[in-house]
Amino acid sequence: MDREIALRIVKKQLTDHRYKHTLGVMETAIQLAFKNDVNVKQAELAAIFHDYAKFRPKDEMKQIILEQGMDKELLNFNSELWHAPVGAYLVEKEVGISDPEVIDAIRYHTSGRPGMTLLEKVIYLADYIEPGRHFPGVDEVRELAQTNLEEALIQSVKNSIQFLLKKNQPVYPDTIYTYNDLVKS
Repeated sequence: MDREIALRIVKKQLTDHRYKHTLGVMETAIQLAFKNDVNVKQAELAAIFHDYAKFRPKDEMKQIILEQGMDKELLNFNSELWHAPVGAYLVEKEVGISDPEVIDAIRYHTSGRPGMTLLEKVIYLADYIEPGRHFPGVDEVRELAQTNLEEALIQSVKNSIQFLLKKNQPVYPDTIYTYNDLVKS
């Protein structure tokens, strides 16, 4: 799919602020893809659509999770996680993107998963470090991403887990499994 067409489609789903974030994720994903020998077109497409379902009503996302047989455990965790698997489903259904690697990169961009592909790692990290993000630890991860995708990913997952722990919020199991998988490798 052509970049401009994809951006027009996704812009209708997002606020202006989230659209700007999406452009930052897209540019960051393209840079990371070039550096890490990942298909740039796939990275661009996954980045453009990574937040496609971000502003869908929670009731709609919950219904899709249940009807499509997604992990019901998601419903016991922060609804911020839901837009990734729901978005993957909707991008395939509504937009017609069927590349399983792109769909999985969208699906796992919030939680991660053990055995992430390079494309999935690029999208997860691009979402975390895009230029519009400003929070403790992001600059360190940006620096790591310039030289070592794996180390940057480990630090970003560690930071996310620590953030949730400090707020006394539960950590989705796949995120913990992702961290364990990354540090065992």
